[in-house]
Amino acid sequence: MSAANQQPEPQRLLFIFLRASLPDDHGEKDASRFHSGQGGALQPIMCVDKTLGELSIFSALVAEAERIEKDWQIVLVAGLAGKNGVAPSSDDAEEPLKMMLHAVENGGDLSKYMAFDREGVPVQFG
Repeated sequence: MSAANQQPEPQRLLFIFLRASLPDDHGEKDASRFHSGQGGALQPIMCVDKTLGELSIFSALVAEAERIEKDWQIVLVAGLAGKNGVAPSSDDAEEPLKMMLHAVENGGDLSKYMAFDREGVPVQFG
């Protein structure tokens, strides 16, 4: 959120909350990696967009998310820049959120998004 605050144009933050699961066709190695906190398949379970004015700290996002859905492990985050000092609307965020969902659902490249666990620790996909 501090990175979004440093941008020259107002930002709308896009969030996709994910649940990690073990695919049905997993092998023993996959299961071992999954149970050690690595690997697995990511399933989107909810998404939301917020302006920085609506959300100032990560813990507030986590608290709000937990009131709706407790079973998530990772949140993907992207920023959507405004124009001429005006922040994007929720309608403006709809298509970028769909693109993020599409990337998750189809095993696309998630490296262009920031990802954090429930504690706010950055997560890298590899």
